[in-house]
Amino acid sequence: MALKRRTKISPAFSMASMTDIIFLLLIFFMITSTVVSPNAIKVLLPQGKQQTSAKPLARVIIDKELNYYAGFGNEAEMPVRIEELPAFLQDCAQREPEMYVALYADESVPYREIVRILNIANENHFKMVLATRPPENHP
Repeated sequence: MALKRRTKISPAFSMASMTDIIFLLLIFFMITSTVVSPNAIKVLLPQGKQQTSAKPLARVIIDKELNYYAGFGNEAEMPVRIEELPAFLQDCAQREPEMYVALYADESVPYREIVRILNIANENHFKMVLATRPPENHP
């Protein structure tokens, strides 16, 4: 007498566990590859002493034509020459001793112009905040 099985054995192979292992390996290699070398190009950048999240009170804006604008608090920005900028910032510092200066620069502005502003702030002991977007009310 021949015995029959009630359940048939399927010759198909389930790939569900294999895809889980592949995704885990993929995540592992993606994480470890970013830890090994985050910056492939070595660039010598100036280093800041501290990071702040305080709201800046004075603003210096450099547009793509290298025109300088400066503003304080809620006042509108006004055009200013680079030579007048230290006096303007010192006047702002007299009104608010704990002020921060935000620097808004267009992406096409040469790096040396940004460094000039940073040097002015460093010489006068101002705290700087580098911004990536211009304020909404600037033309």
